[in-house]
Amino acid sequence: MNDTSTPSLGPAPFRFQPTTEVVEGPAFSRAFQAITLLTVVGSGYWLLTFWQQGKFGGSTGMDGLRAAGWFILGWCLLAWTAWHVMHSRARIDAQGLHQTWIWDKHMAFDELAYAKLIRVRGLEWFMAPRFYVRTLMGKFAVFYVTDKVVMAECERLSKELQAFRQM
Repeated sequence: MNDTSTPSLGPAPFRFQPTTEVVEGPAFSRAFQAITLLTVVGSGYWLLTFWQQGKFGGSTGMDGLRAAGWFILGWCLLAWTAWHVMHSRARIDAQGLHQTWIWDKHMAFDELAYAKLIRVRGLEWFMAPRFYVRTLMGKFAVFYVTDKVVMAECERLSKELQAFRQM
């Protein structure tokens, strides 16, 4: 039997309301995405050139491809990661923080104990700022944010959370 008159243990849950219903933007800057794409294309071209020159087992046929197997798998992992860099989105809504990524990230507001936007001012065009959050239980997550509106919401969330936890 639940007794609803008993006060809950621990601190009160943090509540945050974004300025609009959903604030969303790309997780990585266009410059970083372009560098990532150039890296994938350049390394793929380099791998193809080595195979055509017979650098993998002295063959340009299937034997050469088999010999290059680990390099090809490494390139596939690089391309898979690049795909996620190109399509990753950061979002703040009524449920919490979200980011699509290789594995999607989510953090509910009511669990937050600490939040800080970490960035190198002037280099946001290259290095995506990170929004570091930690729960009351010590679990942490890092969300990449490039969009200026999302960054402003993260800064506001961080200030409101700090004020809330100092009460």
